[in-house]
Amino acid sequence: MLKGFKDFIMKGNVLDLAVAVIIGAAFTTVVNALVNSVLMPFISGLVGSPNFDSFAAVTFNGNQIQFGVLLTAVVNFLLVAAAVYFVIVLPMNKMIERRNRRLGITPEETADPQVMLLTEIRDALTSQPPNGTPHAESGPKH
Repeated sequence: MLKGFKDFIMKGNVLDLAVAVIIGAAFTTVVNALVNSVLMPFISGLVGSPNFDSFAAVTFNGNQIQFGVLLTAVVNFLLVAAAVYFVIVLPMNKMIERRNRRLGITPEETADPQVMLLTEIRDALTSQPPNGTPHAESGPKH
């Protein structure tokens, strides 16, 4: 039982996942700093408020409904997603593309296996006569 646990823990993908979680947690501080200290103040300068919490607040049977809180969360999510894309993903993709060009590696067009299977099914169906029976040459010989 302990050997199985040790084998599980020592697998490469478990260690890779642990490293990814640790790096992700550390990088959260960088992304939050970018969003909270750069992007949100910029938006605040444009619209006059760093958040939209009081926007579209209504009272219904004595209960406060705050649509602005949802709007603030959506804007924060979009800012974080944009920051990650433009600061990490896009530069990394460009760097990988330059490296591959330098090494002479060309991306291969790999067909989706599902598309290939559907194409084979389509071709097999179109090769059958309209009544649905297979061609004589493809059936068993008597």
